[in-house]
Amino acid sequence: MAKLSPSDLAQVLGKLPKQDFENVIVGFETADDAAVVRLGEGETAIVQTVDFFTPVFDEPRVYGRAAAVNALNDVYAMGGRPLSALSIVCYPQKGDLELLGEILLGGQEAMNADAVPVVGGHSVDDAEIKIGYAVTGLINANGVIKNAGARPGDVLVLTKPLGTGAITTAIKNEKAEEDSVSELRKVLTHSALAASKAMVETGVSACTDITGFGLLGHAFEMAKASGVTLRIRQEDVPFMKKALEYIEAGMLTRGDKNNRNYVGDNVFFDKGISAVMQSALFDPQTAGGLLISVPEERCGLLLEKIRKEEAKLGREGFEPAVIGSVEEKSDTMIIVE
Repeated sequence: MAKLSPSDLAQVLGKLPKQDFENVIVGFETADDAAVVRLGEGETAIVQTVDFFTPVFDEPRVYGRAAAVNALNDVYAMGGRPLSALSIVCYPQKGDLELLGEILLGGQEAMNADAVPVVGGHSVDDAEIKIGYAVTGLINANGVIKNAGARPGDVLVLTKPLGTGAITTAIKNEKAEEDSVSELRKVLTHSALAASKAMVETGVSACTDITGFGLLGHAFEMAKASGVTLRIRQEDVPFMKKALEYIEAGMLTRGDKNNRNYVGDNVFFDKGISAVMQSALFDPQTAGGLLISVPEERCGLLLEKIRKEEAKLGREGFEPAVIGSVEEKSDTMIIVE
């Protein structure tokens, strides 16, 4: 199941009447990763998100873990601490209940690994399987990390390699090799807990997690919300093994076209950027990494802290990559060189 086109979704949301509530710190106006609502007059706020999707992996427990990680990362991208989760289950009434149990076990394992209890949920009879979670967390109302906040002079850090859309498509078409499947399993099930802790301690300007709109779709939202231009160096963007090969072989999702339409002419590609690379940068991601805008003088500290936090958790993380920089706003919001 593909998501609604980001262009269509933006058109619908843009017609809704503006809501004016003093306690809402972050709503949907800037297409941020999660909502933030202040509790009372103090510094405590809650951060909320919801996400669900159809199977992205043949192993039910991995699918469940991916669904959990995808939802958790929305909270982590804001600098929040997840407190609890509610499951969302769309499943055939006469479906294999053991299979459903495996999916939910995987999701609970991922939530519990990050000290988040699954405390309930809701289910409906649906011919097409869809699993996800609504997550609630806590955050300091004065320390929210938004996608609006990137500043000229910052550098851009990406915490996971790209390519989940291409590789899941290759799996569906029975074209994926085992090393790609193994790497995909790791990417889908690795949460942004360590990266989130590191950026809160470091002090960063802005953040967003890379999911269905691809790197360029979410970078566009950051640039638009921040009123800046992002410059991305394609040679520094990390990709999963063979992801570019699969894209060259035509392993593309509907999201490639939808994300291109969403960004439109707000991106400029240098002449040396191939069609394959362009598609790779638009490739929709599941449980992707964080895109962090950080002052250049703090970048080294951020990278060091991410590595240390991963080690504390006893997890084999991904090497964070510096993929670009933030500039004063120009004629286009994203430049890929």
